[in-house]
Amino acid sequence: MAEAIFRDMIKKAGKELEGIKVESAGIYAMPNQPASRQAVEVMKSEGIDLTNHRSRPINREMIDNADLILTMTTGHKNTLLKMLPDIEEKVYTLKEFAFTEQETLQLLDISDPYGLPVEEYRKTAEEIKKALKKVLGKIKEMES
Repeated sequence: MAEAIFRDMIKKAGKELEGIKVESAGIYAMPNQPASRQAVEVMKSEGIDLTNHRSRPINREMIDNADLILTMTTGHKNTLLKMLPDIEEKVYTLKEFAFTEQETLQLLDISDPYGLPVEEYRKTAEEIKKALKKVLGKIKEMES
């Protein structure tokens, strides 16, 4: 959902951010799996079509080509850093990058709603959107 939401935000931001490439991959992802029914439903209510989305595992080429890697959890971040300690300067949890130290964070992780009711997907999508709005603002600042 995060990739689709962020692509939509960048598209709506206009020409200012049109050169930004957004990709999603998982550390433990099974390749070529469709998004869950609940994720498709929640994204559809946001005007985003997720029906053609397919999962893919992260690979070294993606990591090398990325300027910034945002993970959903601290565990994902730590796993990447254990495998590739040389990428430390570009890996953050989504919330860690989005929010400043002055902003109160309950958790740095965004929970995975997989297998839960659609309402949990809605909550997760809102949590992702809130963080990605902050990320978008930071990227706009860096681009100007």
